[in-house]
This record gives sequence, C-alpha cells and structure tokens, in this order.
Amino acid sequence: MKLNIAFYTDTYEPAVDGVVTSINGFRKQLERRGHKVYIFASTRFGRRTSRDERVFLYPGVGFRPYPQYSVALFPYYSIMKLNSVGTDIIHSHTPFTMGLSGLINAKLSRLPIVGSFHTLVDNKAVVNDYYPNNKQLKKLTTRGMQTYVSFFYKRCNATVAPSETVARMLVKRGIEGVSVVPNMVDRKTFNRKVSGAAFRERLGIRDSERVVLYVGRLSYEKKLEVMLRSARMLRGKGIRFVIGGTGPAEARYRAMARRLGLNNTIFTGFVAQEDLPAAYASCDAFCMPSTFETQGIVALEAMASGKPVIGADYLALKDLIKNGINGEKFRAGDYAQCSRKIEKVLNNAGAYKHGAVETAEMFSPEKVTDKLIDVYRSVL
Repeated sequence: MKLNIAFYTDTYEPAVDGVVTSINGFRKQLERRGHKVYIFASTRFGRRTSRDERVFLYPGVGFRPYPQYSVALFPYYSIMKLNSVGTDIIHSHTPFTMGLSGLINAKLSRLPIVGSFHTLVDNKAVVNDYYPNNKQLKKLTTRGMQTYVSFFYKRCNATVAPSETVARMLVKRGIEGVSVVPNMVDRKTFNRKVSGAAFRERLGIRDSERVVLYVGRLSYEKKLEVMLRSARMLRGKGIRFVIGGTGPAEARYRAMARRLGLNNTIFTGFVAQEDLPAAYASCDAFCMPSTFETQGIVALEAMASGKPVIGADYLALKDLIKNGINGEKFRAGDYAQCSRKIEKVLNNAGAYKHGAVETAEMFSPEKVTDKLIDVYRSVL
C-alpha cells in the first residue's frame, strides 16, 4: 500500500539542524519506496513559496532563542491543501504551531497522526538559558511547557522517540504508544573512504597534529565550554580542536577561547552539508559534551566515518557510546575527565574504528525506515 504522508514542522530548509536532517532523510527513503511525502512548514515572512511542489510554506515570525525556527501565525488553513493531496496519515515533527495545526487537522479530517519527539524543550540547560530570567516565571513557564507537551503527544495515535532514553522518559510522563525509531545515518555519504586531507589543509593543520572535532549548532545547551576547557588542559600536546558551526552562543564561545588563550582551537563557522564528510574524515576523534541530545545524529555520522566519539555520559549519548568500543564517556560537565578521555582515545584511536562503524550500521536508512513504516501501519 502506497501512502500519502504529510510531515508538519516548525523548522525546514534553509535551516540546518537535526530535525531538518531527519525529515529529509525519511522523506528520501519513503519516496524511494513509492510513497509520497508532503512537507507543511512554517517560514519567515517574505518567503511564501517553494520550488518543490510537495513543500507548502506558512508565513510566520522568527523565534529569537532559536533563529532557525519560526512561529507560523495562520497555519490552520493548511487543511485545504492537506485534503487536496489525499493524505492518508499526518506525521508531526513538532508539538508547537505547525504541530498543533497538524493535530487539529487530523481530528477534523479523521486522519491518524504520529508525533515525533525531537527536542527536550524542558531540558535544564534550555530552561536556564532560554526561559525568562525571573525565577517564578521560569518555574511557571517550565511547568506549562511540560503540561502542553504531554497534552500534545497523548492526543497522537502514536509517538516516535529517537532513542530508548527518550522513550523511557515519555512513558514516565504517561504517554502511551511510544515506539523507538532512531534517526538514520547515510553510510554512502559518511564512510571511512572519504579523505579529510583538503579540509585539514584549508584550516592550516599539519599532518603531525591530531584533531578533535565538534560540528553542529553552537548553542548554550551543547556545553562547548567543557570542550574548550579541555583544550586548555591539552595545550602543547600536538592536538588541534576544531569547532564547526554557527548559532546563538558562537560569540560567547569565541570570546571564551580568546580569554583562555586557546591557540590550539579553530572556529570554522558554518560547515556546508557537502563539506561535512570531509570534516569528519579530517579528525581523529569527535567530541560531544552536550547534555541535550535525544539521539546525537552528528555522533553517528562521525562513527560512520570511523571516528570514535568522546561524549557526556548523559541522555541518549549514555546509551550510544560504549566505553572501549566506539568511544569514551565522561561525567557531564567534567572537563578534566573529558580531557583525560580525549587523550586516551587519541592514543588508541585505531582500537575504536571497527566498533564505531559497527554502531553506525545499526542506523542504516533501510532499517530505520522499516521501523517507521511499521508505526504507520499500526495506526492506519
């Protein structure tokens, strides 16, 4: 049975983040199998149409804490387009404006709806950095957000979690019908055959230097201060730390690197999608100090490239990283332990390569798409 599937999202191209990567990856795989996927996305004012005939944009305003998100103001008339394409199932990748629109439209059109839980909006780091500064207001906002998120997913026919860690969290909140469908990693794009020599040369990194890489969004909850303090402890040991990406905390982290006197650290700025495979190939290890990951797509991409991952022993990374096999974990926030684990991995990098690649193989596009289609079939 070939399906017409409607994806609802608050973030889409040209934004680059884990949600967009997930949406595009699943769309590609589903359409390869003969299904049709339509994207219903919010966008900034001034951009109302897409060249893609299956992408429908709904104008909104920017969301200051996360500039790649926009809040659609009047997305509810999407039901007309939804009905015109003969939708069989709605898959919401957000619980907010576009997601709420999808939920309402599902109920009005008597369609099943699947909700993906991508982002921990009530994560402690997010609460501290993005919610109102007033203590009481922060507490009320957090409680209200938790209540709303539970309200939304309890009204979906099924909920998709990207990892066992998140699934357990949702079940504890009383949300039923939770299935684990991890995000995929494209092994054709990210693999050990890619060369990183040109990327290293562009950054002025010598062949004798070992590279520890982070690539992704530069935001407060990614806890890059841990990596920077580790870089300070490892100065003079022939190790370069490369931080790729942009985000709301970029200026703060660049200033911190200057303050710490980190002449062994390079900020690359935005890394284009086509440059990502070479970026991973250029490093000897990947560092992920984040305490925010519901799965950690970039960690998987690094592993697919044969690179061990040093990450915080927290949330999804706690389950993903296996000490001595595909990387090493350190206590969240402990930069001294992080630096020791970085040294351990760099001194034995070859021992982790096989385990890293084997881990990534478990998240092949074919395997995870099979799991998503099983969820769709369960609610149809």
